[in-house]
Amino acid sequence: MIKSMTGYGRARETRNGRDITVEVRSVNNRYLDCSVKMPRAYIFAEDAIKSQVQRYASRGKVDLFVTVESKGAEETVVSVNEPLAKSYIDALRHLQQLGGSGIIKGNFYATDLARLPDVLSVTRAEEDLESISADLCAVLEDALKAYTAMRETEGRKLAEDIGRRLDIIETLTRLVEERSPQTVAEYREKLLARMSEVLQSTAIDEGRILTEAAIFADKVAVDEETVRLRSHLGQLRELLESGVPVGRKLDFLIQELNREANTIGSKCSDIQIARDVVDLKAEIEKIREQVQNIE
Repeated sequence: MIKSMTGYGRARETRNGRDITVEVRSVNNRYLDCSVKMPRAYIFAEDAIKSQVQRYASRGKVDLFVTVESKGAEETVVSVNEPLAKSYIDALRHLQQLGGSGIIKGNFYATDLARLPDVLSVTRAEEDLESISADLCAVLEDALKAYTAMRETEGRKLAEDIGRRLDIIETLTRLVEERSPQTVAEYREKLLARMSEVLQSTAIDEGRILTEAAIFADKVAVDEETVRLRSHLGQLRELLESGVPVGRKLDFLIQELNREANTIGSKCSDIQIARDVVDLKAEIEKIREQVQNIE
């Protein structure tokens, strides 16, 4: 099934105390161009995220937006500087001894020590980077599934539209094939009428008429072009049913279709064939525009 390069997906989940939201959106691009916008504290997971995106997309300008909000206080740790606390205790006891019982009385408490500089420190807990990266990628996976589903839906619509236009091109090709031999017969009749008018009573060389008609038929013959057209149309239908990215191949075949149509138009001077070729080229151009959206 073909996929559009345009899509959107979103997922949100709370994992291990973090509220994680991931949004994926993409537009057309010749190659895969993935950009990730996320909090700087989680930038270590960027490579894993891009690698995961590559499993879902091969072309397109893909923008990823990741937001993370902490739901708990487990990320902070309060620690005691025990050597420093003991030094404070020793110093305070020494002051008691120096001052005598009349000057410094009573005991000191833990709350007294906690107020002293650098005894307590609040630090961020050491994080398991692999676990965090796995959480981000798990939410990303859900967003990518929604993103892919939208691209597949759009891809089906593109394939249906292109299929209808291929039917029109096949009909126009058949009309050209049917009309082409008639132009040769009409040319032969016109040539005979002109020669009869010019020569009047003089005998007409039937062999010369046949030779001229044969030369004209060779000049306007489009059999090779229509055969190649039908071959390209068959390949296009096969690619539309393929389950792999086919955008570049489709683009190449559209160029080939256009080349054959131009050749037919340059060979034929018949008004009806010229009109059919104009319609044929218009359908090819519409398909080309649609193909630009296919991965």
